[in-house]
Amino acid sequence: MGILITGGGVVGLRTAALLAARGERVVIADVRQIRSDTLGGGVETATCDVVDRDALTALVEANAITSIIHTAALLSTAIRRDPVRGVMVNTVGTTNVLEIARTMKLRRVIIASSTTVGYTGFSTHGPDPIEEDIQLRVVSQRPASIYAATKLAAENIALLYNDLYDVDVAVLRYGAVLSASQDIATSVPDQLLSTLMSAGRAGMPVHIKDPFLLWAGREEFVDARDCARANIAALDASELKSRVYNIATGAWYSFEDVCDVVRGIYPDLSVDLGVNVTSGFAGFPHIRPAPSSTAAAKRELGFTAAYRLEDTVSQLALPA
Repeated sequence: MGILITGGGVVGLRTAALLAARGERVVIADVRQIRSDTLGGGVETATCDVVDRDALTALVEANAITSIIHTAALLSTAIRRDPVRGVMVNTVGTTNVLEIARTMKLRRVIIASSTTVGYTGFSTHGPDPIEEDIQLRVVSQRPASIYAATKLAAENIALLYNDLYDVDVAVLRYGAVLSASQDIATSVPDQLLSTLMSAGRAGMPVHIKDPFLLWAGREEFVDARDCARANIAALDASELKSRVYNIATGAWYSFEDVCDVVRGIYPDLSVDLGVNVTSGFAGFPHIRPAPSSTAAAKRELGFTAAYRLEDTVSQLALPA
């Protein structure tokens, strides 16, 4: 009996390590070979593309998998380079996982999603915390990126697999994920922190001209270690009523707030902006009106974030 984690990114790796530490048999699969030195003991690795349902089925069968934590995805930057591959991985790959869960009667599937699926609803949302069932107009508030579109499609497919086929599924919408690792800086928030931390470490001023690294208003972030904890909380939960859960801290930050947190480690950090931005985070058109509600995750999963932005920055400042 084992647990399969798809995706060897920072969230998948941290989830695998936590599960192995409590004695679970874990298999983590990625389209690329996973370096064994990135994992602790007790975790098996496999090379598998989630788009290849036959290969994924064989992996599940060979390892007597009973649950899947599905984190494999192409992020926004990669999807802009290869949209067809992004749609295949994020949507078809998720459907493959759900179909395997249906046909093999797996115990539970955890689907990693993103709070970006609701960003286009910000323009009509009030100041109250943003709940999972945010209202979106089908056309005028459609997703503003291919990434968000694929994640919303994957969510809907997952919920339909629960409605129609009784697949026990939980969808976790992560806030903007910070890896808390000096070695991984692929996401927009990680690129920003890496830029600020590198400048602070070197004692050099930083000039930021990429508009995707800036935002007006405030944005929320979540440490990848909390995403891993949330995955396990969802795996363990006795009953999933809401099915969709925001995974965030409840705090939100302006760009200057983030700079000030980094200045808590590097007080002399000097930041010069080469562009004026009036849009929301990562180029999304609307400014966030409130942080995400974390009530459902706390109530049904027993999950509360353990790491503040200050904790993530402190972790990044440690020697590699």
